[in-house]
Amino acid sequence: MATPFRLRRPALAAGLLALALGTTALSALPGTAQTPPPLAAALPRPAGPDFADVAARVGPAVVQVLATERLRAAAESPAPPRGAPMEEMFRRFGGPGPQQGPRRAGQGSGFVIAPEGYIVTNAHVVGENAELRVRLADGREFPATLVGRDAPTDIALLKIEAGAPLPSLSFGDSDALRVGEWVMAMGNPFGLGGTVTAGIVSARGRQIGAGPYDDFIQTDASINPGNSGGPLFNAAGEVVGVNTAIFSPSGGNIGIGFAVPSRMVQQVVAQLREHGAVRRGWLGVSLQPVDQDLAAALNLPEPKGALVSAVQPGSPAARAGLRAGDVVTAVEGRSVATPRDLAAAVAELAPGRSATLRLLRDGAALERRVELGSHPASLAAAKPGGPAQPSLGLALAPRAEGGVTVTAVAPGSPAAERGLRAGDVVLRAGGREARAPRDVIEAVEAARAAGRPSIALQVEREGESRFIALPLRAA
Repeated sequence: MATPFRLRRPALAAGLLALALGTTALSALPGTAQTPPPLAAALPRPAGPDFADVAARVGPAVVQVLATERLRAAAESPAPPRGAPMEEMFRRFGGPGPQQGPRRAGQGSGFVIAPEGYIVTNAHVVGENAELRVRLADGREFPATLVGRDAPTDIALLKIEAGAPLPSLSFGDSDALRVGEWVMAMGNPFGLGGTVTAGIVSARGRQIGAGPYDDFIQTDASINPGNSGGPLFNAAGEVVGVNTAIFSPSGGNIGIGFAVPSRMVQQVVAQLREHGAVRRGWLGVSLQPVDQDLAAALNLPEPKGALVSAVQPGSPAARAGLRAGDVVTAVEGRSVATPRDLAAAVAELAPGRSATLRLLRDGAALERRVELGSHPASLAAAKPGGPAQPSLGLALAPRAEGGVTVTAVAPGSPAAERGLRAGDVVLRAGGREARAPRDVIEAVEAARAAGRPSIALQVEREGESRFIALPLRAA
């Protein structure tokens, strides 16, 4: 670490000022009585939160995550990911360390959620195919096993064997957070070790183009490279978020940081712990928002809900009788104001589960019961009795003209690293014609079962076709 630069000129100036004061102004004038200067009155401490007790209590459960990942050869360097608005200013901050030979060292933060050694961090901190270690607050260091990672929400779950119960943290209710409420961030900025910063909740429900399930807490608590994966606490010391990204032209803190809300983290972690991957429900519809003009044209009471613009043939929505023009207003009693609300609500439900949708059709209210399917983006299929395979980070949808359309690419995923982006059309996967998302999924599963390191995708973009070798990395 570089030696901190110390400012010496102000100290010298202060010394000269003290000398000047000692030789001039403090001398008494002739014929006047010298009176002692008045004592300075102690100012009252400004009102505000005191996180000292909270920090002392939760600090032992905040950890440093160290990842060492193989670098690709120069000829295999992927194209940069695209798609996020102002992506050069939105930065995931895992805090990469120096490169050493053929390996790259990275570091981030995490926190213990169970005494037996389960640790939550960010998916982009652990990377792909990395060797992981966890350094506890007391300085002990242990190898870590990746239980599972979920690229769409950027959450990963690790496990260490410490030989004794570890101090752990509990989750709070992120839905109860209010804008303006005080919060505290802890983590490992710039590799400095345990650091505490505080601020307020600046906004909720932020969408920054990071993935299909954006629902970030925005805070001005100072977070920087290396804080990624660390906890965001409320004043009671409960984890209400996982620090994940910052908005910054320079890469440093400017007071705009983002955390994944604890409600989402808990749901993802529970599935990672049980299955090693996240299983999301799928409806099979294309959606658009409802504006004032559409609300009037569709005889809706207000411009809210998710308008169904298309229903995929054979999908769960088609089997339940949904039609283009329906407006979904609620899922299992949960209000739907935008298409993103519907996508998030359905994704939180397990495939195979039945859900009740409230609709408006031609101005009339009705309900439909639908049995959800498996999301086509779930290219992470666990082998029976074996570890879950990581997601390739693709969301796919059928295409009437042939092939399947890429509808979303998860940041930091193998698909993003190979330059795939929304709007691309997959024509073939592993020598198999792609007529539906299931064709691509089955081709990937077959390639993995055969032990192949990658799968060849024939991709069409703007009328031109090319082949892309997509890595199939082990979990």
